[in-house]
Amino acid sequence: TNTTAHLLSQRGVPVIGLPKTIDNDIWGTELSFGFHSAMDIAAESIDRLHSTALSHDRAMVIELMGHKAGWLALHAGVAAGGDVILIPELPYQVSEVAASLEKRRAEGKRFSIVVVAEGALSAEEAALPKKERKRRREAEPYPSIGYRVAAEIEQAIGMEARVTVLGYLQRGGTPSPYDRVLATAFGTAAAELLDAGRFGLMVAMNDGRIGTVSLSVVAGKTRTVPV
Repeated sequence: TNTTAHLLSQRGVPVIGLPKTIDNDIWGTELSFGFHSAMDIAAESIDRLHSTALSHDRAMVIELMGHKAGWLALHAGVAAGGDVILIPELPYQVSEVAASLEKRRAEGKRFSIVVVAEGALSAEEAALPKKERKRRREAEPYPSIGYRVAAEIEQAIGMEARVTVLGYLQRGGTPSPYDRVLATAFGTAAAELLDAGRFGLMVAMNDGRIGTVSLSVVAGKTRTVPV
């Protein structure tokens, strides 16, 4: 959206950008509104899976949004006690995932929660050209990455695995109070830019302070989790 805003700005259209996405992956700002609300929903969903996982001695795989960036899966997974968190920025080894779950089982922990971002990929896939990786995914019998990870877990250690794909539930409903305040602050800053006749900018938060960045800096870039 902000890339298109920059193109419009170059054509002389007076544009002011706002960072709005649950993925929190907009370049030039450390926070976007929508992220906290989605994280709350995702973390609560993971919390709800804990009791089912415990009573059935299973690995519960929950797939969250995040095609190119793993902020949502990482934060929700940490907040809700995910035992394994797989994100696009860190390609995974099935053997390492299996070893982690086996270690938990050896310690008497009879269940595990595996949080998977929709864009997660294996180390083998990461080494492939993008087109080849896409062809391989399309040839797989799994509807999404969460199902493949569940099958890999069952095959590797024989632990029963079940999948929950949270999908669009992460994007709807009532926004969190934090997001309401953040959106109000961003909106106020945008109104001040409009009043001052300053365009070609995106409102942003950096170091906890609201300011602006040029849309030319934001355009075409994705903010990913630092490895």
